[in-house]
Amino acid sequence: MDLRKIKTLIDILEQSNLAEIEIKEGEESVRLSRMPKGGIAAPVTIPVHAQAHETPRTAAPAAATATAAASADKGLPPGHVVRSPMVGTFYASANPETPPFVKVGQQVKVGDTLGIIEAMKMFNQVEADHAGTVVAVLASAGQPVEFDQPLFVIG
Repeated sequence: MDLRKIKTLIDILEQSNLAEIEIKEGEESVRLSRMPKGGIAAPVTIPVHAQAHETPRTAAPAAATATAAASADKGLPPGHVVRSPMVGTFYASANPETPPFVKVGQQVKVGDTLGIIEAMKMFNQVEADHAGTVVAVLASAGQPVEFDQPLFVIG
């Protein structure tokens, strides 16, 4: 699907009261959904070809993923890990001239902005979901981040 069409769909979604829009064109499909303000939505993956013939999944892959995430956290300082809610580019401040939202040693409350992730020309705030002191900032400004990547540790 053409990128210009996708941008047009994003504009339509932003200007309307729709919460979600899905367009199918041949074998290609695009699904856009509006994230509620202040909320974090899990990414939605829609396979293009195999929707009707999906096989039942076992618990083993989920357990392996949880084990891999736990082993990846072993190198982190102790505390609550704030993870990236999406794939995008991380920014520690609103613009390059302003100081970062948080620094190591700073106290944060639930709902405080820790950073911003840019995805598809939209800026999404990463908010603290745990109160405490920032123990570590694991991402640097302008760095690409993956879904579920550790960004901060709050003690």
